[in-house]
Amino acid sequence: MKAFQVSGRARLPRWAQALVITTPMLLVGCGLGQLMSAPRITNADNNDVVFLGDSIFALSGEIQTALHAKAGGTFRNYTTSGAEIEGGVITPSVRGQFDLAETDNPNSHIVVMDGGGNDILIPTIALADPYNCKTQWYEFGRLSQSCKDYIDDIYVEVADLLNDMSTSGVTDVVYLGYYRTKFGLLNASDLDQAVDYGDQILGNACANAVVDCDFVDPRSAITNADIKADGVHPTTSGSNKIANLIWSKLEPRL
Repeated sequence: MKAFQVSGRARLPRWAQALVITTPMLLVGCGLGQLMSAPRITNADNNDVVFLGDSIFALSGEIQTALHAKAGGTFRNYTTSGAEIEGGVITPSVRGQFDLAETDNPNSHIVVMDGGGNDILIPTIALADPYNCKTQWYEFGRLSQSCKDYIDDIYVEVADLLNDMSTSGVTDVVYLGYYRTKFGLLNASDLDQAVDYGDQILGNACANAVVDCDFVDPRSAITNADIKADGVHPTTSGSNKIANLIWSKLEPRL
């Protein structure tokens, strides 16, 4: 399967990416874009904070709900289920969300976000793992070099986005990493090594960004009991745990 370059990293051809649309289980799990996302909030009680990201936030909206309760008011929300960092099948991407947020109100200084998970998850589930990001038993816990190279390219997109945010006036970012998935309806197991390497890379992008960026690592907090039957998305308990982790970084910035 021939790939081509978009934004610095190899992507699958559009006809291949379109196969995602014909994969019902993926559509249920990752969402049909905005139709499977918590409502967008363009004007909030505190417009200084804007949320960007994928279905970890957007599918149930419970993380934001918990944070709104802690803050005593709402924040802006542009998260979209299925979103990748740039491009991809589901729109808007995380970069696209930021562009929309800037168009609506360019004065938000704090971004709470995630991103990069679907860049790995969608091709792994829907397109037979073309980057070999699942670690099989016979690989003895060693992540493939092709997956490492792919994740390294995601680093470039994340770093570019964070730096562009700084140029646009964002001063602070709280970046949520990913927890290990479990066996479930989305067949997203065997990704522990990819998640571990991905969090390392996302943490590095955050640490090296021009903007003041705090990386939130949820791996030690989230157990299998905190993950829905799809194997990917947080239950209410998982959402509350993630909200607590984010709040510890967000509250001092408010």
